[in-house]
Amino acid sequence: MGAALARAAQWTAAGSGTGTLEITPLNESLLNQIIKFAEDFSTRHPQEAAFVFREPLEWKTQLGCSVFGEGYDINEATVQSEAKGKDGQPLLLLTASTLRVRSFDQLSRLLQIAMEKKLKEAQACLEANRDPIVKILGPEYGTVEGDDMSMLHLLDKVKKDDDPETEMKMKIILLLHQLDLQLLNSSLKHISQDVRLNPAAVNNEVNLLKNFSGKGEDTVLESLEYTSDYTFSNGCRAPPWRQVHGEICYLVIKPHDTDPLYITCSTAGVFLNGGQLKGKDDIDYERKSDVYKDIVTFLRERSPRFVENMAKQEYFFFKEPTYEKNYQRMEVVDSKVSGQSQNPYDFTEKNVCEKVKSSTARRRTIDKKKLEPSMKWKNTGLSASHRYFSDKAEKKHAEEEERSSTVSRKIKKPASGVSSESVKIQPASKCKTSGRFEDVSESSSETEEDEEQPVRRQEGNTDLPSEYWGIQKLAKYLKGGNPTATVIALCSMRDFNLAQETCQLAIRDIGCLEVLINLLDTEEIKCQIGSLKILKEISQNTLIRHAIADLGGLEIMVKILDSPDKDLKCLAAETIANVARFKQARRTVRQHGGIKRLVGLLECNSVGSTSLTSYQAKDTEIARCGALALWSCSKSTKNKEAIRKAGGIPLLARWLKCSHANILTPVVGTLQECASEPSYRLAIRTEGMIENLVKNLSREHEELQMHCASAIFKCAEDKETRDLVRQHGGLEPLSVLLGNSENKQLLAAVTGAIWKCAISGENVSKFRECKAVEALVGLLTDQPEEVLVNIVGALAECCQEPINRTTVRKCGGIPTLVKLLTGTDQALLVNVTKAVGACATEPENMMIIDRLDGVRLLWSLLKNPNPDVQASAAWAICPCIANAKDAGEMVRSFVGGLELIVNLLKSKNKEVLASVCAAITNIAKDEENLAVITDHGVVPLLSKLANTNNDKLRRHLAEAISNCCMWGSNRITFGQTKAVAPLVRYLKSKDPSVHRATAQALYQLSEDPNNCITMHENGVVKLLLAMVGSTDETLQEAAAGCIANIRRLALATEKAKYG
Repeated sequence: MGAALARAAQWTAAGSGTGTLEITPLNESLLNQIIKFAEDFSTRHPQEAAFVFREPLEWKTQLGCSVFGEGYDINEATVQSEAKGKDGQPLLLLTASTLRVRSFDQLSRLLQIAMEKKLKEAQACLEANRDPIVKILGPEYGTVEGDDMSMLHLLDKVKKDDDPETEMKMKIILLLHQLDLQLLNSSLKHISQDVRLNPAAVNNEVNLLKNFSGKGEDTVLESLEYTSDYTFSNGCRAPPWRQVHGEICYLVIKPHDTDPLYITCSTAGVFLNGGQLKGKDDIDYERKSDVYKDIVTFLRERSPRFVENMAKQEYFFFKEPTYEKNYQRMEVVDSKVSGQSQNPYDFTEKNVCEKVKSSTARRRTIDKKKLEPSMKWKNTGLSASHRYFSDKAEKKHAEEEERSSTVSRKIKKPASGVSSESVKIQPASKCKTSGRFEDVSESSSETEEDEEQPVRRQEGNTDLPSEYWGIQKLAKYLKGGNPTATVIALCSMRDFNLAQETCQLAIRDIGCLEVLINLLDTEEIKCQIGSLKILKEISQNTLIRHAIADLGGLEIMVKILDSPDKDLKCLAAETIANVARFKQARRTVRQHGGIKRLVGLLECNSVGSTSLTSYQAKDTEIARCGALALWSCSKSTKNKEAIRKAGGIPLLARWLKCSHANILTPVVGTLQECASEPSYRLAIRTEGMIENLVKNLSREHEELQMHCASAIFKCAEDKETRDLVRQHGGLEPLSVLLGNSENKQLLAAVTGAIWKCAISGENVSKFRECKAVEALVGLLTDQPEEVLVNIVGALAECCQEPINRTTVRKCGGIPTLVKLLTGTDQALLVNVTKAVGACATEPENMMIIDRLDGVRLLWSLLKNPNPDVQASAAWAICPCIANAKDAGEMVRSFVGGLELIVNLLKSKNKEVLASVCAAITNIAKDEENLAVITDHGVVPLLSKLANTNNDKLRRHLAEAISNCCMWGSNRITFGQTKAVAPLVRYLKSKDPSVHRATAQALYQLSEDPNNCITMHENGVVKLLLAMVGSTDETLQEAAAGCIANIRRLALATEKAKYG
């Protein structure tokens, strides 16, 4: 880490000041890798994470005391960790704004607490600790130039003496060295693709753009100005305190089609800043967009008009030789950057469109001179030889433009007509924030493409297919024709294969997408329908979807849903269904009232009709399109609530009764998406939808079957739903569908539904009759993890019945289950441990598990960082110990196993504590093992847990205490560690099993006189007397025995006192 920070990270310094990390993509990448390493350190290397640093890492933090919770003591402005080093000092200390951290474990926890501020915290930490290894291990391990011999010296030291601390340091330095190599390799890849700007290059590009700017309609920009006229000796215009961040200058750019853009030019590239601060002479320097390699690339993404007008410019060159030389140098650097699109119309979703305050910028008059071509414009594809028009087409350009301006006046609605003059390009200020920056709470079940993959584009006209040029020829008629010509152009465009990516991107690249969206805002129905038919096809493309959303297409489509024309409504809803596959689009639909309108499309009188009139068929088609759009929108939690409030549930329930698969699929798809919400699960049950879902499981339509099974999977969390599935005969078709093992998505949904339904014992009996257990065991091999999790979960529930445990053994399922214990998927491990534990209750099964070393594998899972896995493994260990032949010897054979399970009593998770107490109850039945765990401090750890209100933990804790009393002076120690008084309070619980376990524990503890006194003082006699009359014989005897011991002590005391 030290080498990477010294050699790869990009540092800046003002004068003799301390260096700071530049805000660059490379530094962000390095910081994110370091954060991931530190966050995962405590789980991957728990022993090394506990190592206490030589000196604390100290820095100024932005975190307040309120963010710290469990595991920290907060006293006013001071926070300290409960975990302390050998010297008694806390491993994390926050005083005022100064933070000191002394272990990787605390560092990992801190980064998890910091959440969105973790990047800032990591940056501040590394800036304050330029060589953190010195603080962690000591000055002798510091980063040095040349040959670093510290690792060799450390290796010699490890060989000479057997010091655990030295060995620990060796492991840590190897891990940090590995991180160093990873960071250096990453930075090399990044640097090899990086283009660093300098003041001269920026100045040249600004001057070049000014030559193409002015008030005319054909200029690329209205104006472009620096915010400051003063130039420092290094060529920068940014103030010195911003130059330390790599910033060169600030520009105000006024495009023709957007509000003024305030941008920052830095060594890392060009990006949008916050604009002029109100009432101040300063600007908001914070970055508001992605970083682009130069100004042209930035403008190419922001202004369609800029791109369009650049294609019309004639060649110019600069007389100044320095400019030409500079651009030739930059061209060489650019040519090395692989995979970057050179297409000027390559609009991507990576931008966050911002609206900034308008301001007037001073315009400098520059005489335009006819100059020689600049190589810069050739490389970016913005010259007149843009390869889109032939020489012949260019000669006709003026005539075409003149004709289009005349024709455009014929359109009824000129403000939003179809000509190039009347096309409304949505300003960048109105664009919505990109989906990837939206709050993650927006969606609960989204897994689709919010992070889009860049599309590699072909360059050069020889590589593009003829369709590309055909669409380009149609574009001029689309942009400049009257309504009839526009409709003909739209029909001709539909003759192309619009499912082909080349055609889709051709429409976008030549500016037709904006025209198609503007056509939606006209009063020409035929133009609107033609436009929507094309948009529906091309919106299958990810980039097109984002472009439509950014250009305001969704808002117009939502308005069209109110149109009286049914075809128009259908097409608008289907296009919305395609576009609303990412967060930003779904949010836009909701915010503009789209959800209510889409729900309204489901209202139809033809629901359930077998023979439909043409009128009813059209209504059904509208409902289908509305359901498709709702399906896409329902991936957002807020949209699910909006659908419910708009009255969508009863309408979906009505359509669920119809027999047409084409509308059933989106309806069930919407329901299964929404079934993740408790309110929908209740509605699905009470509206009688379970019966229809079960009925559709038997349809010969795999996609419909999958969505029905998925809906049952989510709804069967509730017992009432599980009963309804059985009552409506849903268990048989689910069992039958297990035979379709080729369709993995269907199999995942079906096995999930079986798993949740099997939680009810009555359903397990039915599954046994349907031979589902044998089928599930047969599917245990060669399945994706998503399917395996559900299969093993289902087997775990089925194995609660003895006969099914025998079936699993006879079908050869136990070896496969034991093998799955070596996996890494956390959900799978939770289920497989439960399944193995259930099987282990049969002695014959236990013999197989023991022979396959299954108990050792279960024990090793106690080291897993996931509390759910730890708890499930501990529960599984209990029947293994109870049913093993020589359980005591088996447990002792696991090196460090008893110490490991005792240490888990320090966990904060109640389920882990309850399961570990249950395991200790079984372990303590062997005297030798009880002696070992006593030596490991089991008694004080159990006593520390006594003050709990959790009945499950109370029961197993009491059982563990009862069994641990059987060794040495443990009874006395329990009394000394104040475990007795809290146990008395357990008798007030409403759970009979807690009463029984507590009475047994108190009986064992009452063998010590001091414990009897404590019990009597806490009123145990009155509580136990009521339990002596219990029908539970074990509780009767324990209560009576405890009272007898207390009475004997009282008699002995009286005898000693009075003789």
